[in-house]
Amino acid sequence: MSTHGQETTPPPSEACETRAASPSVAVVAAKKVRAEVELTDQTNLLPLNKIIACFLGLSLCIVVSTLDTVIIATAIPTISVAFNAGAIVSWVPSSYLLTSTAFQPLYGRFSDIFGRKAAIAVAMSVFMFGNLLAGFSRTIVQLIVFRGIAGAGGGGLISMAQIVVSDVVSLRDRQYQGIIGSVVAIGYAIGPVIGGALAQKVTWRWCFWVCLPISLAAVLVVSFILPLKPVTGNIKEKLLAVDFLGAILTLIGCTLIILPLIWGGVTFPWTSTIVLATLFSGLFVIALFCLWEWKGARLPIVPMYMFKDVTVSGVYITMFINGFVYFSTLYYLPQYFQVVLGYGPIGASIFLIPVLVSQILLSWISGVIVSRTGRYRSIIHSGFAIWSVGCGLISTITPHSHKAELVVYMLLAGSGSGQTFQTTTIAAQASVSRRDMSVVTAFRNFIRLFGGTLALAISATIINNSLRSSMHDLSLPSAIITAVINNPSALASPATLGISSSIADIVLNKGYTRGFRTLFILHAVLNAVATVASVFMIKHKNLDRGDEQKLREEARNGLTKERHNPDPEKAVQPPVDDECQELDTSEKSEHSV
Repeated sequence: MSTHGQETTPPPSEACETRAASPSVAVVAAKKVRAEVELTDQTNLLPLNKIIACFLGLSLCIVVSTLDTVIIATAIPTISVAFNAGAIVSWVPSSYLLTSTAFQPLYGRFSDIFGRKAAIAVAMSVFMFGNLLAGFSRTIVQLIVFRGIAGAGGGGLISMAQIVVSDVVSLRDRQYQGIIGSVVAIGYAIGPVIGGALAQKVTWRWCFWVCLPISLAAVLVVSFILPLKPVTGNIKEKLLAVDFLGAILTLIGCTLIILPLIWGGVTFPWTSTIVLATLFSGLFVIALFCLWEWKGARLPIVPMYMFKDVTVSGVYITMFINGFVYFSTLYYLPQYFQVVLGYGPIGASIFLIPVLVSQILLSWISGVIVSRTGRYRSIIHSGFAIWSVGCGLISTITPHSHKAELVVYMLLAGSGSGQTFQTTTIAAQASVSRRDMSVVTAFRNFIRLFGGTLALAISATIINNSLRSSMHDLSLPSAIITAVINNPSALASPATLGISSSIADIVLNKGYTRGFRTLFILHAVLNAVATVASVFMIKHKNLDRGDEQKLREEARNGLTKERHNPDPEKAVQPPVDDECQELDTSEKSEHSV
């Protein structure tokens, strides 16, 4: 600052507070946490040959996680018949997504405390254990529980992959992030196809076992090849710092919110005491979680100061919508092809390929564009807008729609969604300092999966209520109504239900198709909301932090920060000026696209 024409230089700590006025709360909070718990800066920008080895391990982790998330999408009818499960079969995918969602934030902080390798190893071990048990399930309840265990591990794999990418490549070099996005899409693309083939030709149990060999290979690559920094600090102190209560509150709160959404209008009336009490109890637990993270947690898995940044908040809003629309589409578009168009599990899953191939292509192209231009806002805007149009067009399809028409609509939806995945991650990471990149990334994935988990519950409710309404109008017996609700594919064989083909056609057209149309209109509206939110909330941030060249040279020469500062107490905390530099460069906003 200038006084009477002369410049005075404040002390480093004051300079930091002066230069980072807007994120000062975040800086102070982060410093307070590091005073209590040592966190090693795990940034380690790698040369190309090391990046290749790193991405090999990360790609294997991502493939098994995404594959496992959707592999049962086309096998659900087969599993339902095998256990005579009825409506409870919807909990097989929901339990996986629920635990996967609840444990997402924990992995971000866990990796800060114990290191990236340890977090990946724990996630993969839990994931493999849950899937092994799921394949041996003898009851539908066992399968739901074991899928929940697998989800607790699988949820951390994609987050950890994105966090490691942020450690080893700069924000500007995000063509690599585009590769990660493409691998994610590949996993989602082949998952339903493999699941449908296994359920139809072998046994549904192999839907869970097929991931185990790949998982084992991923563990070996991560353990012996992944070139990541070790962390320092006392193990006991680290264990005490893990926010287990926060993770438990998240799991309880999410479960209590999702249950009434599944029950509403199907098992119990929306205005029933059990639905309303459970819903409000869930909201109360979520409020307790926020209070605990704000005031009680020693090292919160979701630091509340993150939400002071409008871009971060904008990313979370759009990612909630992204998860809702994406997972609802993955599960209910193949079901439409099976129930209404009469395709088998394999044929229905093949119809998803246009969505996922276009998503792969646009995800990679988006990464290249960001790498070359340093800009991402217009990609996010156009992505959600195109996705909204695609969903609106899909809502217009009928049993008589031409296949080429379906393919065009799905290509449009996939092209839009592909532009929104990695670009939103970049926007969130560019808005925070290096030390918050892991938690902001993990919570970004949490909010997306939470949206997906809610989507499965709400989507089932929309379609089931539409089916129930159409069958009530036809005065069908309650036994037939229950049978159709439990397995809509039964409408393809009306004789087994004891109804005529004309009645089955009415139920399909006025019940299932109407519910499907309502669902995709909702998707279109939500994507339109995400478009508006991205325009007004997601700001442009400079992707060059200013220290990338120095970090690259350190990685190239095999150096670490400890070489510059041999004192282990100081090695875990960078100089104040470095931290200020991160905040300065990330805060340079250009509101023009």
